[in-house]
Amino acid sequence: MLNNRQETMRQAAAFFTGEIDRLITKPVRLMEVCGTHTVAIFRAGIRQLLPPQVELVSGPGCPVCVTPNDYLDTAVAYSRLPDVIITTFGDMLRVPGSASSLAAEKAAGSDIRIVYSPLESLDIAAAHPEKKIIFLAVGFETTAPLAAATVLEAERRGLANFYVLSAHKLVPPALSALLADREVRVDGFLLPGNVSAMIGEQPYCFLAEKYHLPGVIAGFDPLDILQSVYMLARQIHASTAIVENQYRRIVRHEGNPAARQVLTQVYETVDAAWRGMGVIPASGLGVNDRYRRFNALAALPLQVEKASEQAACRCGEVLRGIIKPADCLLFGKACVPEHPVGSCMVSVEGTCAAWYKYGAGKWQV
Repeated sequence: MLNNRQETMRQAAAFFTGEIDRLITKPVRLMEVCGTHTVAIFRAGIRQLLPPQVELVSGPGCPVCVTPNDYLDTAVAYSRLPDVIITTFGDMLRVPGSASSLAAEKAAGSDIRIVYSPLESLDIAAAHPEKKIIFLAVGFETTAPLAAATVLEAERRGLANFYVLSAHKLVPPALSALLADREVRVDGFLLPGNVSAMIGEQPYCFLAEKYHLPGVIAGFDPLDILQSVYMLARQIHASTAIVENQYRRIVRHEGNPAARQVLTQVYETVDAAWRGMGVIPASGLGVNDRYRRFNALAALPLQVEKASEQAACRCGEVLRGIIKPADCLLFGKACVPEHPVGSCMVSVEGTCAAWYKYGAGKWQV
């Protein structure tokens, strides 16, 4: 028997799905931008709850997935230097580069350490003054402020052997690039609640103003997501386009100014390469000149061979929402979580990994 809370949630879910079915009278494609949304949608079975005219597609919201091979190849090259310790979040370890991975290099003897916060890298730097500690700074606006704060803390501690290899990326320019892509068809966006907690609502307004597309900043509970789809459905039904904030309990209109201040103190906006999307202008963050001595590329230059991609891997198209994972011939065969060919099968936030883990996409190919 359902308790009162469960019954209330069941009724809310039934209301949202019923209204979505009533409001959406023709096929629409809605993109969830965030990898955390992708996983939540699969885990809660939200695709099965929605009417067939509503298609959810995943976008470039997994930070590991969108990191291109040239970055991985550079990290691998650094890891082979005898006086270097690489620190990284665990997801990066198994992502294949052009010819190797950090996991393979670690098995071969490179000193590569998993950290749960970039600040742990500073303790390693203090304990090993004879080594150069390079933190692989990967992620969106959500994680970049902590990496920036780590640089400031390294300066405060006077650590001369800590460096950042930055691949931080910005979400709004990627959405703009997606919409300029003729192959991409999207009728609305579920916008990332975690990124939005940092940047607020305004950076997404171009979706409505330039492209007349609705967007809803969504939380991560199943009802948050269903309500956000319902809010998109209301806009689509009314032929309106604005940016709404379903996640008001966390996301303020102005975002987090203190975090952004730390970000702008250490980083500057740069052009950045995205897997499957090429170089997107002003879509990345690089360490600025004031903190140049912490920039691994500037302080520790090295030669890296030109990167290459796995020819049959279609991660790039998955990340743009053009195909579903099951459309890739490698999916579930040559490419599985135990032996990933592409980055989308590696990360816990990866679209291919989510499809494989939660039923291999059998319910909606």
